[in-house]
Amino acid sequence: MKNVPGHVAEILSALEAAGYEAWCVGGCVRDSLLGREPEDWDVTTSALPEETMAVFAPHAIPTGLQHGTVTVRSDHKNVEVTTYRVDGEYRDHRRPESVAFTRSLEEDLARRDFTINAMAENARGELRDPFGGAEDLRRGLLRCVGEPDRRFEEDALRILRGLRFAATLGLEIEAETAESIHRNRLLLREIAAERIRVELMKLLRGNHAARVLREYPDVVGVFWPEVLPMVGFGQKNHHHCFDVWEHSLHALEVVKKDDALLWSALLHDIGKPKCFTVDDAGTGHFYGHAQISRDVADVMLRRLKCSTEFRETVVRLVEWHDRDIPRTDKSIRRALRLLGETDLRRLIALKRADNLAQAPAYHDRQLELDEGEVILEQLLAEDACFSLKQLAVNGRDLLALGLQGAEVGRVLNALLDAVINGDVPNEREALLGRVGKL
Repeated sequence: MKNVPGHVAEILSALEAAGYEAWCVGGCVRDSLLGREPEDWDVTTSALPEETMAVFAPHAIPTGLQHGTVTVRSDHKNVEVTTYRVDGEYRDHRRPESVAFTRSLEEDLARRDFTINAMAENARGELRDPFGGAEDLRRGLLRCVGEPDRRFEEDALRILRGLRFAATLGLEIEAETAESIHRNRLLLREIAAERIRVELMKLLRGNHAARVLREYPDVVGVFWPEVLPMVGFGQKNHHHCFDVWEHSLHALEVVKKDDALLWSALLHDIGKPKCFTVDDAGTGHFYGHAQISRDVADVMLRRLKCSTEFRETVVRLVEWHDRDIPRTDKSIRRALRLLGETDLRRLIALKRADNLAQAPAYHDRQLELDEGEVILEQLLAEDACFSLKQLAVNGRDLLALGLQGAEVGRVLNALLDAVINGDVPNEREALLGRVGKL
């Protein structure tokens, strides 16, 4: 391989010098063929685990000997070196009950999930591709190794991994593999929430995430059934030319690759089917949908065991996405105080995406968002005060005036409100003079 890093090449050479086969395998080979920089380099070898340990002692760590994996430290970097193996029976749709080591590279490649991940290449550039992965890459196809049903029954997480590869690499899922994904989707119920969250996070970062989700809402609905009522739910409103699901996917397509923003775009209207009404003129309305969407999204993120910080950020953006923020210094300062700069920028981006996913005749709201963004930039350039840490007085100043306990925090927040409202300048003497009035 032309671009194999030096520390990986040293491992390959050391194993071959000891009389064993050694190959780079899986994702690093796939990414190299695509001209992408691999994130990880995995090595597979005919050497048994104890033989690998002997070759690299004392720089080898027995991280998973029962599965044939040894971590080798080379040039201050860790590389996983795994013995060729054949997996035993899968009973939990996740991991084999046992593994058997083999001296055959082809047998090892046969147990892998997709053809594009079942390729190996050695240091001299020799490619082993018994299942046609390179041709599938050339054709832009994602195809299971062997029988798709068997692959997904072995490890149900492969269902989401398949969607993730399609979303991130721009691949079309081969027909038999696609049918098997739909047919076996309920196996995802056997997979831990944390693993689903990780795969979904990667999927949503893909440039083709909306296309994949459009084709597989039934798969997402296994762990997020709240999504299913959105699919095909017509909005009966002249502002909207798409159903709720399609509107959300269009919003997802135009936001930047920020995790909180991606998840917010996908979920910002998740509560709409719960609050749909039609007036006498036949126009659809979704009164209170932002608050309902916030509550539904909160439940969904808790189910996937998202971190508290991430969950609170997403549900805050969902709650605020339909809130009007007047284009004035005072309103933008208030929003800055409540959201902070990072989340206010995210909110503007979410509002842009929400608007661009509506009927084209109403895209003129982009001009309003431009105006708000100009004010935001001006306030930040002027170092305008919108947080307690920017206030010209602090808790020590108020303690010196005789204030105590919770009263200190209450007065500081009242002073900040006064500054944001333009009632008093952010100057020490002016603020201290204001304390008496409070």
